[in-house]
Amino acid sequence: SGNARQHTTRNACVRRFAAGANHKPIFQPGDRYSAMSRTKHRAELLYRYLIIATKRLTDRQLMILLAIVVGLAAGLATYVFQHTLEFFRFSLTSWFDIDKASVFYFFYPVVGIVIATLFVRYVVRDDISEGVTRVLYAMSKKGSRIKPHNCYSSIIASSATIGFGGSVGPEAPIVLTGSAIGSNIGRFMRMNYKNSTLLLCCGAAAALSAVFKAPITGVVFVLEILMLDITVASIIPLLISTVTATTLMFFLNGFEPVFNLDVKYAFQLRNLPYYALLGLICGLMSYYFTQINGRIAARFARIRGMYRKWIVGGLLIGTLIFLFPPLYGEGYESLVDLMHGNVDALFNNSLFFRYRSISWVVMLYLLATLFLKVVAMSATNGAGGVGGSFAPSLFVGAFTGATMVYMLNALLGLELPIIPFTLVGMAGVMSGVMKAPLTSIFLIAELTSGYALFVPLMLVSALSFAVGYYLEPYSIYTKKLSQSGELLTHNKDRSVLVFLDLKSLVETDFHPITMNTTLGDVVKLISSVRRNIFPVVSRDGTLLGVVQLDDLRADMFDTGKYGTTIDNYMIPPPEQIYPNEQIGSVLKAFEESKAWMLPVVTKENKYVGFISKSRILAAYREQLIAISEE
Repeated sequence: SGNARQHTTRNACVRRFAAGANHKPIFQPGDRYSAMSRTKHRAELLYRYLIIATKRLTDRQLMILLAIVVGLAAGLATYVFQHTLEFFRFSLTSWFDIDKASVFYFFYPVVGIVIATLFVRYVVRDDISEGVTRVLYAMSKKGSRIKPHNCYSSIIASSATIGFGGSVGPEAPIVLTGSAIGSNIGRFMRMNYKNSTLLLCCGAAAALSAVFKAPITGVVFVLEILMLDITVASIIPLLISTVTATTLMFFLNGFEPVFNLDVKYAFQLRNLPYYALLGLICGLMSYYFTQINGRIAARFARIRGMYRKWIVGGLLIGTLIFLFPPLYGEGYESLVDLMHGNVDALFNNSLFFRYRSISWVVMLYLLATLFLKVVAMSATNGAGGVGGSFAPSLFVGAFTGATMVYMLNALLGLELPIIPFTLVGMAGVMSGVMKAPLTSIFLIAELTSGYALFVPLMLVSALSFAVGYYLEPYSIYTKKLSQSGELLTHNKDRSVLVFLDLKSLVETDFHPITMNTTLGDVVKLISSVRRNIFPVVSRDGTLLGVVQLDDLRADMFDTGKYGTTIDNYMIPPPEQIYPNEQIGSVLKAFEESKAWMLPVVTKENKYVGFISKSRILAAYREQLIAISEE
């Protein structure tokens, strides 16, 4: 029935636009209109023609067609982004002597951060950091609408940041780009919230699939991190968009996987205890990752002034990359060297190049790179760079697995293979950081074009997730949103509450009275007001208490008491609600107070209005109907 109603509505639009096709043109020769008006008119005409062209399609067929369009657009954006990064990397670092430390490593990152900051501040004029978090926020509080500039702004800012050596990842910006493409296509086609959200998720899945040539990972990422409900109506467009984007990348970049590895000694039962140990270590590292990231971000947030952030961040990041060149950029080249067992290559362009054959120096170098990657990432974002934590989590995981194997082999004389533990470590830390074990498992499996490591991947990801969840239940993407009550979850009840806006539910048609008001005055008011509660306020609007009609009934018809001041009937409110309070805590206040109406006041205790439980329940029902799947 829902499809029938939507199809009927779309057919009505078709008839209306078709009838309007013969109307007088909006623009006449000689008229002067702004460029914005002309653009808006052209968009309206394009929309009209698209509606007419797709009038024979059902809503599901239209969603499949749009999923293909979103997949192509997101895949093309990913291709442009990747080649822009390769151009920067080749131009800036390909001519360095590998046996010498380059002073350019000290200056490059701050140049990229300055470019990205100026672009964001003076061109974009919007916050485009924390890409995945912004996508989640758009789904919960913006009706799945993302501003059009996000279709390109994240690519430009991230290219400058990462291309010049900022130690962050490109995945979160490209996910935001793909989500923005899907969101704006849905907005242009005037889709409802459900279909707009689905197109947004199609864009996110397609972008991530294109980055790693991993279509299953893109779908699982959306279902696990963006928390889209699994239905037939949602899974088919997701699959189509990811396959479309991946196929486009195969056509443009070839069929080779991102990490073309020959995984020898894939899984041996005797190594199972070491994989279990790696899982526990990855869980601890994921907690370290999220905690250090949060603390450094908070430190930079307290630094006032753009120039101070540049100086502090530039000095910190430049020093770290100058000492440890593997921290330059997203670090995928270092991951490839590490997985091939080419540890010597990690010392290229480093001050420690001559010591690369000394075992204890290698151990310390790996440990330092492992722990300092999070610091470099957080400082890059805190100083004004634009990037994500996806690639850094893979980087930390790879170095965790490789470092553990190197130390066990060197200290205990073992012969553990480095490639499997490096790959499994990537999945382990990613699982703990993002709270997404399935995404991490399928990502590593697809990155290597094989499932030979499935058993250790599952073991390590599960253990890391368990340890990380025990220490910190929220992922690096969802912690801030959960604290502000703006996080969507698979719990339908909680998700509906996220959409409700407390300010829009406040009722203000109550008649405030003062302490000097008498019973007789209230009796006269009763004949002209429809409310049975009267807020008692002071001259400056401070709420002093409430008077309920039920408390006046005994004396309402005793005219001898009409001179009694209202403070004799006033009671303190059982609870007070603040305008910015979360709906969940408001319902808890109703439950504890057993009341059906509570006053809303500012932090200064100024009276605003009342909120009723019945109003919340009615809004809840309306929102549940609006977002429900078929």
